[in-house]
Amino acid sequence: MNIDEFEAVVSDAIEALPDWVHEALDNIDVLVEEEADEDLDPEGEGLLGLYVGTPLPERGFDYAGELPDVIYIFRRPHLELDLDRSELTNEIVTTLVHEIAHYFGIDDDHLEDIGWG
Repeated sequence: MNIDEFEAVVSDAIEALPDWVHEALDNIDVLVEEEADEDLDPEGEGLLGLYVGTPLPERGFDYAGELPDVIYIFRRPHLELDLDRSELTNEIVTTLVHEIAHYFGIDDDHLEDIGWG
């Protein structure tokens, strides 16, 4: 899957999110990168995605004028899973939903408990 196709899958996944999610997303960008650099992945774990920012429940009354939070979706680690196109598309969508859950303040333990870990 080339970069344009990958970005199209991410874009389509964002568009398909329920209205309530779109309404709740505030001051956040979604970026596709080839892979995480050392700053984002110091352990070299081959991250599929990463949320960087202040989760919605932690934003106080003084949250204003902040740079946007960022959800990174990393292309190369997804491709290295060696999935067929349909499975790869599902994995990209799962990664996006997982990172959006972090924006909503849901941690990895809870995501694991509900099958999104």
